[in-house]
Amino acid sequence: MLDRLLHSLESPSVICADGGALHARALGLTPHTIIGDLDSLTAEQVADFKAAGADIIQYPPEKNETDLELALRHCQQIGASAIFILGALGGRFDQTIANIHLLAHPAFSDMRIEAIDRDQVLRLLKPGSHRIMGERGDTVSLIPLAPAVNGITTSQLQFPLRDETLYLGPARGISNVMLADRSAVEFACGLLLLVHTSGRA
Repeated sequence: MLDRLLHSLESPSVICADGGALHARALGLTPHTIIGDLDSLTAEQVADFKAAGADIIQYPPEKNETDLELALRHCQQIGASAIFILGALGGRFDQTIANIHLLAHPAFSDMRIEAIDRDQVLRLLKPGSHRIMGERGDTVSLIPLAPAVNGITTSQLQFPLRDETLYLGPARGISNVMLADRSAVEFACGLLLLVHTSGRA
């Protein structure tokens, strides 16, 4: 997934939220910027990254934002056109939920943000029409992030929705299946979390 992503981008910047710099290095990536309170890095590691050319932006531990939110705000400030988050899922459940909710943060409403975890891609869908590019047999879940998401119509999914509503709570939108390499969803109001899994989940 990472290799496909990197080959699809021109001159990507690697922005690391604190200890994410260690994961980036393990993947053979060179951090351009490391941002956060740096509580997951030793002073020696910070010095090594700085010597390798990384820009270090340190915040105090007592802050209202998570390191990931700070990283997203930095991406916004430098004018990033698309953001792909690696390593936002798993580990602490509270952090995972908070990271998913960041996709719906009003400050980032004009940004294309996707969270990638192994064979899954998460992205926030807003009212309108959206294409889902993948392969026949991929798993697609549509999860409401609002009390009700109205007027949902899908195409090229095994279990279609036709001007229907998904409600926060019931799991009706889970584990649909793509019938072609291109599916679509459109809806009138609310917010949907799209979870696209390569192959059958």
